Amino acid sequence: MAGHSQFKNIMHRKGRQDAARSKLFSKLAKEITVAAKMGMPDPAMNPRLRLAVQNAKSQSMPKDNIERAIKKAAGGDDENYEEIRYEGYGPGGVALIVEALTDNRNRTAGAVRAAFTKHGGALGETNSVSFMFDRVGEIVYPVEAGDADSVLEAAIEAGAEDVQSDAEGHTIICAFEELGDVSKALEDGLGEAKSVNPVWKPKTMTEVDEDKAGTLMKLIGALDDDDDVQNVYANFEVSEEVLERLTAA
Repeated sequence: MAGHSQFKNIMHRKGRQDAARSKLFSKLAKEITVAAKMGMPDPAMNPRLRLAVQNAKSQSMPKDNIERAIKKAAGGDDENYEEIRYEGYGPGGVALIVEALTDNRNRTAGAVRAAFTKHGGALGETNSVSFMFDRVGEIVYPVEAGDADSVLEAAIEAGAEDVQSDAEGHTIICAFEELGDVSKALEDGLGEAKSVNPVWKPKTMTEVDEDKAGTLMKLIGALDDDDDVQNVYANFEVSEEVLERLTAA
């Protein structure tokens, strides 16, 4: 287990996701609005919007909220969001990629830089760490979708590149450009996925000790809490022993 998925696991064990539900819905709604503005407001005709709506549903976002976010784009809303990617290093030399949607570039850049500085990191230039990651599609299914063999078979037939199954579920990796086609094929065989996202997958991992991991968690948490930040990816890993201590803290 590693990277942003390990951070999400820590937050889940602490019960933080429940407290941040409204913030999550706000980020999902922003992605839906941006996707609808960039293409057709019909999910059937707009692959990015279809994925955004699918992810919102997987997080139990109310149908009214989803429709409102789409109508906001169709109504010619004055807010114009810009997609920005920030890159840098955190404690222990861990590489981080931060994706944001913002209507104020200066505000977001200042907040991201402040988070890095406060928690022992350093913001770098664009492409300063992205070469350490692959841009891929990630499709997550719950354990109930099937056993490891059946999910693997469905993934191979759908054109996926890799599958990782454990006690928490099934994570299917495919080429970034084929995310829409693979997710559709999987849906026909396995049902609706828990999440479907383009992600930054680390090529190599950086192991960090408990002290560095604790500070890194604070940095990722601060970034994740920012309303403009949509996603945070990191190439770190910690041992199960350290993970247990961090979740108990």
